Amino acid sequence: MAQSDLFPGSAQIDASAAVTEADDWQARSKWLRAELNRHSHAYYVLDNPTIPDAEYDKLFRELQAIEEAHPDLITSDSPTQRVGGAALSQFPPVRHSLPMLSINNGFSESDIIAFDRRTREALKVDGEVEYATELKFDGLAINLRYENGMLVQAATRGDGATGENVTANIRTIRGIPLRLHTDHPPKVIDVRGEVLMFKSDFIKLNARQRESGQKIFANPRNAAAGSLRQLDPSITSRRALRFFAYGIGVLEDAEMPASHAGLLDWYVQLGIPICDERAVVRGAQGLLNFFNSIAEKRKQLLYEIDGVVYKVNRLVDQKKLGFVSRAPRFALAHKFPAEEAMTVVQDIGVQVGRTGAITPVARLAPVSVGGVVVTNATLHNEDEVRRKDIRIGDTVIVRRAGDVIPEVMAFVPELRPADAREFVMPTACPVCGSPIVRLEEEAIARCSGGWVKCAAQRKGGLLHFVSRRAMDIEGFGDQLIEQLVDKHVIKTAADLYKLGFASLAELDRMADKSAQNILNALEKSKSTTLARFIYALGIRHVGESTAKELARHFGNLDALLHATEEQLLEVADVGPVVARSIMTFLADPLNLELIEQLRAAGIVWPENTPERNHSLLAGKTFVLTGTLPTLSREAAAEMIEAEGGKVSGSVSKKTGYVVAGADAGSKLAKAQELGIPIIDEAALLQLLSQNKQ
Repeated sequence: MAQSDLFPGSAQIDASAAVTEADDWQARSKWLRAELNRHSHAYYVLDNPTIPDAEYDKLFRELQAIEEAHPDLITSDSPTQRVGGAALSQFPPVRHSLPMLSINNGFSESDIIAFDRRTREALKVDGEVEYATELKFDGLAINLRYENGMLVQAATRGDGATGENVTANIRTIRGIPLRLHTDHPPKVIDVRGEVLMFKSDFIKLNARQRESGQKIFANPRNAAAGSLRQLDPSITSRRALRFFAYGIGVLEDAEMPASHAGLLDWYVQLGIPICDERAVVRGAQGLLNFFNSIAEKRKQLLYEIDGVVYKVNRLVDQKKLGFVSRAPRFALAHKFPAEEAMTVVQDIGVQVGRTGAITPVARLAPVSVGGVVVTNATLHNEDEVRRKDIRIGDTVIVRRAGDVIPEVMAFVPELRPADAREFVMPTACPVCGSPIVRLEEEAIARCSGGWVKCAAQRKGGLLHFVSRRAMDIEGFGDQLIEQLVDKHVIKTAADLYKLGFASLAELDRMADKSAQNILNALEKSKSTTLARFIYALGIRHVGESTAKELARHFGNLDALLHATEEQLLEVADVGPVVARSIMTFLADPLNLELIEQLRAAGIVWPENTPERNHSLLAGKTFVLTGTLPTLSREAAAEMIEAEGGKVSGSVSKKTGYVVAGADAGSKLAKAQELGIPIIDEAALLQLLSQNKQ
């Protein structure tokens, strides 16, 4: 008997009267779930409603009635389960199995031609390269993880390596399937895409916000981001968010499509929303033609975009091209020209950055640029102010450079008033009064006060010091650092380790439990690595990679503190500018005093002898995969790097070892295929122990 014959009619609100047998309850609920999911997909993804809203509501209420009467029939992919449970207290961190990388930008026709040329040269092809083209959405990047076809986790991009767990809120987006539309799903698949809000839904949301006296959002992107980060999923569910997939992360137990276009076609089969505004083109001219066609229809699109994205279509070619720094060589974002507006410069002041950089800032009469009200805009440096001849009183053209940072582009000569005044760079820091200095070879003037003297540098320096990649002290955000500095509780990073329960508990919005958590985090951070400690000091030009090279080269802090400039130049990643910056930092008695105070506070790390060229691990590349029994991947990576080894995210013929834990996936399979030595955590620890001997 057909299902429609067993259950005539579109819906039965009185479930107890409609069905009596347990098997029939189960069959009916299964049919209702399938129907509701099918109608939701048609409405939210295909934009092609198949039944009236009232009929959908009847089916939904019937399923609710059945599940209330028979809770054992509730499934995690039921439409009734998209919003449920109590509001969250926070968003736990999620470490991405594969980093969510950013894409380099191009702004001109010459940038696109150069990208195509580099691609052809790298692939060694004489003809035209095939590209997949799509839109660059103005939303929030998200990773959706499906296991055996079920949505189990959703995380924001975050810093690319670690994002926030927003699973409960993502489940409220009806266009995202809770179960993939296939009987043979991959064991694991990470679907990557963008959460956004359509223009019409944004207008409706702001109207509701205005009526209820709540915050008005500046643009759809802010509205989408704010909606997705609500601690109460029921609020998110009322915000009409959408999702478009455009990429992939981990894939296990399934064959990867041969092309990016093929991947998006596969997503359609799986019921995952994608944008139809895409094409496969050939050569630079094909890319430019797509860009121009989208530019013409941009205002008619249902959503905001800030450009288009080009990707080499064949995945095997993407793999050949690889990555540079933290961006893929096989992709480029072609940005639209930034939106511009005219306003008046009411004054020109300066702001002091974390490293003491003095940046001239134009104080503007408020103006809306790209949907955002702008009152300040950067003038970059003193030379730029002179080059553009920007004066106080000028009418200027302002744009949001890259659609993010407001920037003064030029003044309008015919509107310059007779009393327009030139900008004069102050000689003293406006925050601490220390002299402002500018080296001959640099365009940037700087406050000479340093951490201890200058509160502006103090806040930025402390935020850097506690950051995840530095000392990794949880619980310290902008507001807490602001309070601690403004209330003169701390002046240097060493003062963090002098904080007591009473001083923390007295701060605004600081509960006893939060205060104790911060003290625990401070104590935990005392056990670190030399590389992290060096990076945390905030030495100009010394990034995370350079800090690791310094730690690897010198082995211990004292060797670094007593290094000459010539010895510093022997370190990989260290050139004359970096060497001079390190020497200048270490020549300041205040910085040396800070280092000694931090050591006295109990901060320790494993130290080695300088120049561990004899290391068994020197030059060896390790790849970590799966879940290790006791070590996090980050901890294992730090231990390997401390002994002279390197850690990579992908397996190749150059890989020395693959360290495999539970649920290891495609990396393990590739290592087996290439004959790469595979070890577990115990073998890794033994190897590290042997290396120390």
